[in-house]
Order: sequence, then structure tokens, then C-alpha cells
Amino acid sequence: MTLRATEPKRPSDVLKRHDPDYSIEERTIPSGAGVIAIGQVLGVVRAATATAAAKTGGNTGNGTISAVTASGRAKAGTYAVRFTAATAFDLANPDGDVVASGATGVAVADDLGFTITAGGTPFVAGDGFDIAVVPGGKTAKPFAPTATDGSQIAAEVAIGSCDATSAAAKVVTVARQAVVVRNALVFAGGVTANQKAMAYEQLEAAGILTAQGA
Repeated sequence: MTLRATEPKRPSDVLKRHDPDYSIEERTIPSGAGVIAIGQVLGVVRAATATAAAKTGGNTGNGTISAVTASGRAKAGTYAVRFTAATAFDLANPDGDVVASGATGVAVADDLGFTITAGGTPFVAGDGFDIAVVPGGKTAKPFAPTATDGSQIAAEVAIGSCDATSAAAKVVTVARQAVVVRNALVFAGGVTANQKAMAYEQLEAAGILTAQGA
């Protein structure tokens, strides 16, 4: 029983409910990602171009934005970073919904990843950056909360298995509108209890509910 709880062998050990017409995806796991087990929690890495520029009209502050990346949840279109104070800002997605708040000098890891560094002239409310996201292909990697390539956000759960140790491989995942068994999920080594709790919330944001028990 212990083995099946931590390394489930059947999709039904993990996946309790889903929409067969909408929930399932086939993802490529890049070479070097290792063995993917049924129940593995995955982050999606989007081969997207994310390009940042100062908002139209320019800024009062002369700080910079760097290390801009798009996670698997990023939407195509333009994200808006707008300062609410000299060191604080909100990030809104192309629909206008605020998806994250941040501060200068602290890396953001949400739909987008980036760091804004303050300059000699402080930002003022209304300053900001626009980040254009052009989507590309997607791959999946084991959830890694300290990563910056998109795999830091739990987005899907493997319901197949593969070995991507030395070559890219494909695996079937559940990506949305599903219920999975929480104690059957598999995490990469080193993921803490607090990070797992964060992953459950991220999965629920993607439409994958986690339920205790078989």
C-alpha cells in the first residue's frame, strides 16, 4: 500500500474524475528531466517570446526590468506592469486582471517571471512596463518551485510514465477540469511540505482539484 501511495502504477490511482474530451494533453518531456512517474506533478515550460519595454509615454523612474520569462500559464498578448508606489507594482494579464503584485529587487514568479531593479531616479505611481507575450510550443518538467522557466508553477499531472533521462519523451497528462488524489501525487526530491501546499493551490488555479484519499 505504501508503494502505491507514493509511486502509483495506474492512472486510476491518481485520476478520479475528468472530462475525456477536454482534460487530457500529450506533453514532451525534455531530455535530462529523468523518469516521470504516474502522478508526477509537472510545470509547463512555454517556448514563448516575452519582450518588455517601458510603457507608452515613458517613465519618470529609470529602473530596469530583466530576466523576463513566460510560464506555462502565460496568455498571448500584452501584460502590464504598473507601479502603485516607488517600489511596489501590480502585474495585469492581457484581460486586465491583476495576477500578481511585486516590489523592486524581488523576482516575480507567476504568469511571467521578471525582476525590476530600481534606478537612481525612483519610479512613481503610473510608471510601468508592457510585456508582449508571443506563445510557442510547450514542454513539461517536474514541478521545481525554485525554477524560473515555468516549471515553478504546478500546472498538470502525469497520468502516464516515461523515461526522459537521456532523450526527450512523451507523456500523457491531465491539464484541466479534473479531480486527482492528493496523496497519490509524486513530487521531485527536495520539494517541501509548504511547497507542496503551494502546488495544490496552483493546480486548483489550473482547474485540477486535489482530494484526499483514494
